[in-house]
Amino acid sequence: MAKIFYLLKQNNVKNSKIYGKWFARGKTIETLNTRKMANHISEHGSIYTPDVVFGVLEKFRSCLLEMLLNSKRVKIDGLGIFFTTLENEKGGALKKEDFSPAKNLKALHIRFLPDQEAETNISSREFIKKAEFVNAETFAGQLTEEEDKPSNSGGSSSQGGNQGGNTGGGNQGGNTGGGNQPSNPGSGGSDMN
Repeated sequence: MAKIFYLLKQNNVKNSKIYGKWFARGKTIETLNTRKMANHISEHGSIYTPDVVFGVLEKFRSCLLEMLLNSKRVKIDGLGIFFTTLENEKGGALKKEDFSPAKNLKALHIRFLPDQEAETNISSREFIKKAEFVNAETFAGQLTEEEDKPSNSGGSSSQGGNQGGNTGGGNQGGNTGGGNQPSNPGSGGSDMN
């Protein structure tokens, strides 16, 4: 079973409803770049050399971005769907004819929705069943650390969750995994504000 490392952190925000409570926070021990991932794949009994796998992964990355920038979703069977959402500036346009992408759009986000088909379900509630959780403190000094550094890929976050929705007329749904997004205190999230 896979090992997910965590550290326990106490909420020390005095005026918080959850002051003094303890929460688990994911502990990332390494970020694999494309080259390291290609090496890993080729070591799994692949007939392809690391360079061939690297080339395919690089081509996949560039083609994925190309498809997303052409308003297409990309479904990777057994993994999930990549798609884009728009983030509007606050307040919106007063009239329909006043709307301008240059003025009224704040960002274009890449989102990911995990596969939820029965045999390959990796949604949050099912994915947690596939992992063994290990307190990283028990390995003090033995783990290489990547302590709370923002990741360009958003993949090393200890948080996630699909926070779909439509606010202010803008399409702002999708997965917010990546970075230290505030979480719902009732869900046992790790941000303790």
